[in-house]
Amino acid sequence: MDRLKPVTLSPLRVAVLLGGESAERKISLQSGRAVAEAISCQGHTVVSIDPAETDLATADWSGIDVAFLALHGTFGEDGGVQEILERLRVPFTGSDSVASRLAFSKVAAKKCFAEHGVPTPDAFLFSQTDSPGRIETWATDLGLPVVVKPDAQGSSIGVTIVREASQLADAVEQCLAVSETGLIEKAIEGSEWTLGVIDDVPLPLIQIRTDRSFFDFTAKYEDDGTGYHFDAEIDDATRSRIETAGLAACRALGTTGIARADVMLDADGHPWVLEVNTIPGMTDHSLVPKAAERIGLSLGELCDIVISRTLAQDKQRKLRDAS
Repeated sequence: MDRLKPVTLSPLRVAVLLGGESAERKISLQSGRAVAEAISCQGHTVVSIDPAETDLATADWSGIDVAFLALHGTFGEDGGVQEILERLRVPFTGSDSVASRLAFSKVAAKKCFAEHGVPTPDAFLFSQTDSPGRIETWATDLGLPVVVKPDAQGSSIGVTIVREASQLADAVEQCLAVSETGLIEKAIEGSEWTLGVIDDVPLPLIQIRTDRSFFDFTAKYEDDGTGYHFDAEIDDATRSRIETAGLAACRALGTTGIARADVMLDADGHPWVLEVNTIPGMTDHSLVPKAAERIGLSLGELCDIVISRTLAQDKQRKLRDAS
């Protein structure tokens, strides 16, 4: 944690991108507003930009030092906004378009994890063209319980844990209502953990506890009863295995800036990476700000660290391009 210390930045003009048109627009607006307020309190000038209202490709970026991305879901996390900003040569926080696109597709991310030896639950990809019988066969092969989830969505939208075969058809229908393709994934029974990462530096590990069936949308953003525990009773070796798996997942995808790896710990103490979020939430319920606060960093200080690293990396890229 020694590498995550507050930095001093000269006043900057920061564009905070928030909102958008994805299913996560509401949460993105909350994240963006929290970030904008925190950055403003650090002495920077903030320009809030909603891609649902502004064409980024033709917007006036003159005078903008850096874009801080708080766009969740499609266009924000799938490489879309990153491609535009890369083309415009506007420095932006978070992962580049390649890593963003890879992480946003759970199937693509799982393939990447497998290639790099990152433990992740077995899964099958399905779409509307697959028959109910074929989907049932895949669920049987995995063995109940299974998790049905969209291939490309966030905030647990469209996710269902299926414990009985009679629940499968409804779960698939809910999934395909928000995504063209989905996954049937072997459910890992155990405890749920999340690891925030800034570049390659881990934040304090958090165990998530909820009275709901899993850490769903309501548990994430609305339920004040959801528990976040930094001092969970696990031994150092187990804690290290979880952190190692989370960091390995981020490295495999090539994430930069803020990312968050979600990990399940099974009954035998083995970690299983579920996914990596390249633009995790920044609301008062969000996990990365909670982890930063644990080591004494305010949201504004966290944002300044990320902005500082973004500008340093952009400077290095420009030097490489010029050589």
